Amino acid sequence: MRITQGTFSFLADLTDDQIRKQVEYALKNKWAVSVEFTDDPHPRNTFWEMWGLPMFDLEDPAGIMYEIDACRKAYPNHYVKVNAFDHNKGWETIRLSFIVHRPAHEPGFGLVRQEVKGRTVNYVVHSYATDKPEGERYTS
Repeated sequence: MRITQGTFSFLADLTDDQIRKQVEYALKNKWAVSVEFTDDPHPRNTFWEMWGLPMFDLEDPAGIMYEIDACRKAYPNHYVKVNAFDHNKGWETIRLSFIVHRPAHEPGFGLVRQEVKGRTVNYVVHSYATDKPEGERYTS
């Protein structure tokens, strides 16, 4: 199952050249770029680990591409994403976020049905990856 989160998530994986063009776009708009990674991409997990600090004053996309590549090498079995933060008054939010690396094997999610009080049925999303301990979730 392919995780679909963020911009471009329904497209084929972006090439490094395509990633660089998106980073250039973010920098042209004066957005701060950051790199994050996780081995728990649950849709409600908005707290991914940050790779270094956000790059507020960087103007050259080569520096960001270097950090993306370093994160990919350090965490080959994790998801890696790029965020572009607009700090301008009135926005102050992530304007662009997309996955730039994913593990070779993506076990996906299951929908667990829970019957509760009365005739109420609740559904819970369960990540199959979390059946394994942290750090071992995407190894074959």
